[in-house]
Amino acid sequence: MVEFGKKLKERQIQEWQGYYINYKLMKKKVKQFTQQLGAGAQDRRHVLKEFSRMLDNQIEKIVLFLLEQQGLLASRLAKLGEQQAELLREPEIAQISELREAYRDVGRDLLKLLYFVEMNAIGLRKILKKFDKRFGYRFTDYYVTSRANHPYSQLQQVFKHVGFGAVVGAVTRNLVDLQDRQGSYLSIYDQPSIAFQDPVIDSIRAAVDRLTHSTNFLHFLGQHALIMQDELPMPTDEPVDEQRYHFASLMLNLANTFLYMVNTYIIVPTADNYSLSLGAAATVCGIVIGAMAVAQVFSSVYFSAWSNRSYFRPLVFSSIVLFLGNVLYALAYDLDSIAVLLIGRLLCGFGSARAVNRRYISDCVPNRIRMQASAGFVSASALGMACGPALAGLLQTNFKISKLTFNEDTLPGWVMAVAWLFYLVWLWISFVEPAPLPEAKPVPQEEDAARLENGELEKALVQPLLLSSKEDQDEDGDDDVDGSEEASEESHLAAASIGSAYRLLTPSVKVQLLIYFMLKYAMEILLSESSVITTYYFNWSTSTVAIFLACLGLTVLPVNIVIGSYISNMFEDRQILLASEIMVCVGIVLSFHVTHTYSIPQYVFSALITFVSAEVLEGVNLSLLSRVMSSRLARGTYNGGLLSTEAGTLARVVADATITLAGYFGQKHLLNITLLPSLVICVISIMATCFTYNTLY
Repeated sequence: MVEFGKKLKERQIQEWQGYYINYKLMKKKVKQFTQQLGAGAQDRRHVLKEFSRMLDNQIEKIVLFLLEQQGLLASRLAKLGEQQAELLREPEIAQISELREAYRDVGRDLLKLLYFVEMNAIGLRKILKKFDKRFGYRFTDYYVTSRANHPYSQLQQVFKHVGFGAVVGAVTRNLVDLQDRQGSYLSIYDQPSIAFQDPVIDSIRAAVDRLTHSTNFLHFLGQHALIMQDELPMPTDEPVDEQRYHFASLMLNLANTFLYMVNTYIIVPTADNYSLSLGAAATVCGIVIGAMAVAQVFSSVYFSAWSNRSYFRPLVFSSIVLFLGNVLYALAYDLDSIAVLLIGRLLCGFGSARAVNRRYISDCVPNRIRMQASAGFVSASALGMACGPALAGLLQTNFKISKLTFNEDTLPGWVMAVAWLFYLVWLWISFVEPAPLPEAKPVPQEEDAARLENGELEKALVQPLLLSSKEDQDEDGDDDVDGSEEASEESHLAAASIGSAYRLLTPSVKVQLLIYFMLKYAMEILLSESSVITTYYFNWSTSTVAIFLACLGLTVLPVNIVIGSYISNMFEDRQILLASEIMVCVGIVLSFHVTHTYSIPQYVFSALITFVSAEVLEGVNLSLLSRVMSSRLARGTYNGGLLSTEAGTLARVVADATITLAGYFGQKHLLNITLLPSLVICVISIMATCFTYNTLY
């Protein structure tokens, strides 16, 4: 892999090269300290003191240059202000236009300065992480806490936008004053709700917004979606980004996500009754529900590959296949064929376009709104998960039209078939195929810095250096010997197969995929067998089961709000991860039927603990995965999103198969038999997490 230090050097603004953090020197010092400590030639306390001093010097160099550049911007603004005052006395359209462009130039230089801060913040986090990893010492916590909270702290200048607000305000106010006010004497201070539209100001505003903690929940949800990005993406030209972006197309992608999740869960409350009506056992509902997941294992791959060339065609194909699948699912009742029922569900799984939905957001949505779009993806999924069972609860009727039966078993299929037909028409009318990506061209360093529109700025500045140890493992080869500077061209390429993608995973990432498998398995067991279990123990009706499942689904967004806005600010992600795993285990244990009676409170309470804990675990786990996966897994067919999707889908397949197999032992033993594998996998994942706890970031 290309070393981080090499990428950092390549992307530096040429004329500012001497003011960046000397990452290569610091890395060599870390290696040298490691060797000296191993040989007993240095005392640990002396190493910590020396490394702290070096970091202080590097940060001071960065900060003094930053202050100097801010002063130059302030001086330019002062001179432009004098020119503006003269123009107010003798206005000339040509000079006003020149002055506005001069203010925009200041804005572009401010973006260069923001990019400078970003690159140094990433370098500081990287070197602190490297030090912690080599020495097995939580030096980062000590260093950042002691420096950031000191009254003379220079570190604050690096990861907080100190002083930038004044420059942004001056540029914005003066550009507003220079535009045609059409006789108005009001200023931006008199009308704060009116947004001023200017490309430079929009870019600055988007960058500054990412520096604040106000986007914590959106950031959490966005990472929950696991929409991968390069750790140090080359800043792209925003107009190209905007050319590929189309709001209606984004809404269609989110609608596809919502409808697919509705389609997945709308049959859960009635799948056991449908199986019985076709002469099969109630536990065959596991195969009926799981058939969709089986097909999704394969559809995820070909949809991911298809999205390399197009987004419109795979979405059209998805809609047609889902329409046909739901029609077959509904017709199976009148055909009295369990085979047709399963074929219908398989077709629904083959129409899963979630890989396309993720890819569209990653490739076609501008960076300034990508986090909101990612959060929308997660919200649409959660809403669909809740609406599916709720909708099934409303379809409690029975009538016939000609030879077609419409009842609680078949109506989910007919309703979803109509929904996909309407979606297909909407898609055909409104979707705009994004413009193809331009050929990669070398970008001058000056322009490179001015185009500061990437999500890493948020990571660099919003979650400052205290989170450094939560950055990704050095998959880029950063921990290799110094000869690794000479990297091959292959290091830039995306993974060429599932096998090569798997080989890019570190042990801690593999543990996190195991955790993802575990939580999806536990959730699928809980949801898929809920109708059978509640009917057997409590004689619940379909409507009651539907309400119960809908209530579980409605907990997703509130739980993510609490975790993303509060809990994640109070605890480390790995602490939340381990605590959530333990709570999932507690929920599973409480679900076992060990006494003569099995009460509704026990089932509901244990199910709520399991589901909510699994939701928390999923959010934190995917948030971690989005930061620790190799940058090569941010693109291509075999990307990080595909790997996580496959892990979760396989878990659902295994869980649904477990339900059906356990059915051979009778419904009396179904609950305990299906919970036992969940418990075993959960305990294994907890042990694996404890074993790799210090490497989880």
